[in-house]
Amino acid sequence: MASDDRWLERLRLELAWFTGQAALRSRGAGTILRFQRVRPRRRGAFQPLRGNEISPQFLDRAIRALKRWGYDFVGMDDVCRRAVTLPERRRFVALTFDGANKDLISFAYPVLARHAVPFTVYVPTAFPDGVGEAWWLGLEQVIARESRISLMMGEREQRFTVTGNAEKRALFSFVEEWLRSLPPADLSAAIADLCARYRIDLGALSREASMDWEDLAKLAADPLVTIGSATVNYPVLANMKDAAALREMTMGKAVAEAAFDRDIRHLAFPFGDRSSFRRNHVVMAEEAGFASAVSTIPGIVDAEGRTNLRALPRISWDGRIQSLRMLRVLVSGVAFAPVKPTRSVTS
Repeated sequence: MASDDRWLERLRLELAWFTGQAALRSRGAGTILRFQRVRPRRRGAFQPLRGNEISPQFLDRAIRALKRWGYDFVGMDDVCRRAVTLPERRRFVALTFDGANKDLISFAYPVLARHAVPFTVYVPTAFPDGVGEAWWLGLEQVIARESRISLMMGEREQRFTVTGNAEKRALFSFVEEWLRSLPPADLSAAIADLCARYRIDLGALSREASMDWEDLAKLAADPLVTIGSATVNYPVLANMKDAAALREMTMGKAVAEAAFDRDIRHLAFPFGDRSSFRRNHVVMAEEAGFASAVSTIPGIVDAEGRTNLRALPRISWDGRIQSLRMLRVLVSGVAFAPVKPTRSVTS
């Protein structure tokens, strides 16, 4: 079913390209692009997270294409300005990176610096502190290494036998969805138990994948880089009590401000899809003092205040569709029906 949905989406975007809609009917003030991982392609058939990745070469091609198409590259401060003023002649694109992954400084930053384009990195502060848990990497490692896997799901121990890559991918999707449904403390306990059973050092794995404060200081020294917050621990806010969710936002902001000695004005909701945050979290973002908050709900940014600044849509540009034609259709906005901002998150 998921592959069918991807095929239909690809077909819809191809039709938009061949009918000329992307060039003739661009909508909105601009687009925020979201990236997770930028690194060279790896070998290996089982890579359930490959869909979150692009190569440095493709990032370079995408930036060159966006320049050729006449987009203004802007930071998040300028996004906020353009979202509440009259439309400008040229549309904008904002590049944003989630998770503070190590490959941002290793592979993406050289490309971005060479092009001299602004970008924003959203930092979950527990990760450069060395105490964040990239549980999705631990899950990937366990399933990659093992063919017989047991784990506690609630009160019961579940056992799985997975021998082929298709079975492993299906199990990864199943367990990932279950883990994301848990409150943070339960998720941490579940992944700790799973990794302990199969001798995966989740702490070391998480530290290896994340930038440290020295890496982030290098980025922060670049005037083209905006540092934003992605809370402290990168939890699913919808699984938390309101007081705890607000504390994640305010503490993430406070820690980043102390580390970089600057005002942190922009937030990324962790994961950011419709199931991961609610309308009251949009209100909390304003209460916490953020000028903007971005989601991963796809869409474009309108001008004249028609887009909620604390529920901004983003287009996730990753390994699932690596086509400049599709990029042009997506950033044009013609693929997205107009949606009132107050309905962009679930109640």
